[in-house]
Amino acid sequence: MRALSLLLAVLVLGPLSLISGATPYTVTHITVHMFLNPDTSAHVNETIQLSIGNQSVQQYQTNRVALNLTLSQWQQLAGTQVTEHILNPKNGNYNFDLLTGPVTEVGYNTYAADLVLSYDVNNVSTVNQTSPRVFVYTLRSNVFNFQHGASGEVLSPNTTLNITVPQGSRIKSVSPIPDAPAYGITNNYANVTTVTWYRGEPLSAFSLVFVVNQSLRDEVLAFFTGVYKTLGIYAYVLIAAVILLFVLYVYYRASK
Repeated sequence: MRALSLLLAVLVLGPLSLISGATPYTVTHITVHMFLNPDTSAHVNETIQLSIGNQSVQQYQTNRVALNLTLSQWQQLAGTQVTEHILNPKNGNYNFDLLTGPVTEVGYNTYAADLVLSYDVNNVSTVNQTSPRVFVYTLRSNVFNFQHGASGEVLSPNTTLNITVPQGSRIKSVSPIPDAPAYGITNNYANVTTVTWYRGEPLSAFSLVFVVNQSLRDEVLAFFTGVYKTLGIYAYVLIAAVILLFVLYVYYRASK
């Protein structure tokens, strides 16, 4: 009975603390990592570091075990920087997951914890086929949701942005110049798959262009995938008919 009472206290008192506003969590740093995909989508991982005062450690523990807390409720606890920083302007994100990390002591009466966000976003880039099996992608600059300044979107002062292009692709151009890797601009980003900006970068004129050279195998696979999306189950019937005709043709030639 005592265990049940404690559980109810956790589930009820945690959300009630949102109303009182008595839990001072402060966002100290944010790391956003975009993993771009060839289908123009992206997977995003975010780590939001919180500073927690000594008097609020127990309250954080209570909020952490209250698994029903939403992102907007954590935003009420820690401020507007607790949000999804990569957005599709026309459609919502999906496969969203929120994990809360344990409290660690980082100084005298000072503690920290991480909120870890994971989600997927569609249509973060455009693609143009410039020649057979060569596709040029351009990242949309309006997917960023950081700090809104007078000149447009700006990377927040306490934020690190990492962008990783698909495996096998090549970065053609990027602006503003990334902070890392430092050698990237000197060799036209050869063999560079991840670029990083640390803080305060203007993003209103952001540009990232990368090129994917599709293999023959991937081209064939993409063709049959397109056929299936167009014809559905009838695609299998069509493929089976083509194979059957080929077998009959070979048999006919061999029997002559």
